[in-house]
Amino acid sequence: MRVVLAEDLFLLRDGLRTLLEAHGFEVVAAVETGPELERALVEQRPDVAVVDVRLPPTQTDEGLRAALAARREVPGLPVLVLSQHVEQLYARELLADGAGGVGYLLKDRVFNADQFLDAVRRVAAGGTAMDPEVISKLVARRTTPLQRLTPREHEVLALMAEGRSNAAIAQQLVLSDGAVSKHIASIFSKLDLAGSGDSNRRVLAVLEYLKP
Repeated sequence: MRVVLAEDLFLLRDGLRTLLEAHGFEVVAAVETGPELERALVEQRPDVAVVDVRLPPTQTDEGLRAALAARREVPGLPVLVLSQHVEQLYARELLADGAGGVGYLLKDRVFNADQFLDAVRRVAAGGTAMDPEVISKLVARRTTPLQRLTPREHEVLALMAEGRSNAAIAQQLVLSDGAVSKHIASIFSKLDLAGSGDSNRRVLAVLEYLKP
């Protein structure tokens, strides 16, 4: 199985290469920068890429951006991302790409050789290998305070986001002013908006509603 490896730390890059080759993988390129990675992926078209998120020259998201750019040239190119920390934006961006095998492992998992090699094989086969901690963070993000609201409270908040007054909300939903006030108070409570004033809490509730 042909592998392109991208890791800027020499010792880790060399260790990964040794590990992969000892288990029958062919490391066709081992690079240390984002531009080198993108070129290697497009030219070599490996069975799987093992990529550190942060690579020179920017040491930010160079590795992931190079991998995503290569996947646009080589649709479905399997990519296993390694990262020091759970970076939800990167995980979501990789998953959103939606084609071919993908994986996201914390670097700590690399020290379990069997677990790491199994992840490489699964991604190469078109599957996924997501770190349990990454999944936990992604699921936790989906459990937003908005999910505590009732359907009626969602309707009220949606109208608040449109800039409607309490009276306009009452008219639109055929409710009394008092009922609207109770719904809004419940929204503030469920969104944990104990505030210094209703005006601020109203804005904060709308901002929470509009979060992507």
